[in-house]
Amino acid sequence: MSGTLMRHVHACNNTPSPAHLLPFRFGEAQVGWVTPELARALAFFPAEIHFDGRGVAMAGRFRTPAQRSDALAGIARDLARRGFGRIRNELFDIRAEADGPALGALDRGLVPQFGVIGQGVHLNGRVRGPDGLYLWVGFRAPHKAVAPGQLDNLVAGGIPAGMTPEDTLLKEGEEEASLPAELVRQARRVGRVSYVMTNEEGLRRDVLHCFDLDLPEGWEPKPNDDEVERFELWPLARVLAEVRERDTVKFNVNLVLIDLFLREGLVPEAEAAALRPALNQGP
Repeated sequence: MSGTLMRHVHACNNTPSPAHLLPFRFGEAQVGWVTPELARALAFFPAEIHFDGRGVAMAGRFRTPAQRSDALAGIARDLARRGFGRIRNELFDIRAEADGPALGALDRGLVPQFGVIGQGVHLNGRVRGPDGLYLWVGFRAPHKAVAPGQLDNLVAGGIPAGMTPEDTLLKEGEEEASLPAELVRQARRVGRVSYVMTNEEGLRRDVLHCFDLDLPEGWEPKPNDDEVERFELWPLARVLAEVRERDTVKFNVNLVLIDLFLREGLVPEAEAAALRPALNQGP
């Protein structure tokens, strides 16, 4: 499969059907999917969780986002102690649709366990040199729980509850790459990619908001936390070869980079025609 960009799309979309899972609802709104094993654990919360012929639902007495969030916070702590996910002390909004209203919030570490839509931002840090386009590549810290040591975008991060993609980009830009706010505000929203992936975390139904930022020659990003070990400036052609021939890039960053390659016209049209619709297979 080496040499095919599509293999990365298939790797991120390894769950063609949720038939083995149970719908998770707030009232009539389905917001996630849970495994039978998690459903059995949720049976220990009869005051908060109800079961019916359509799956698993929060009790109807939880009518507001705040009420649902508070109830889920206690459930999440108990589930984490039982081995279902881990508490990361960062809340993500729960939505029935990626663009829909926030119906509650859940600790980020339990989002895949409940099959809830997760959203994030990814920033392509571009430099236009005399010989073509270059891209800043981040090397993830070796202690990271996900994809340690692998290649990443200049900036990437999950969108916390109550924040917009633009808010998150400002926060992550400073934290991860010492990007000044005046530079981050020049970033252009260029689209989004999505996928549905089952892994050791659970069911990831992720929507990634993609941004491009043209940076001046001579400016260098600097790690400002322990998320990234270092940055390197690569010719875009080298990044394409890395994605096409190797598996050194974090799984979902491959999709963001493929979207960039397509927009820059670096992919043969026959291959591009199959890739474009495949980059949005999620919620």
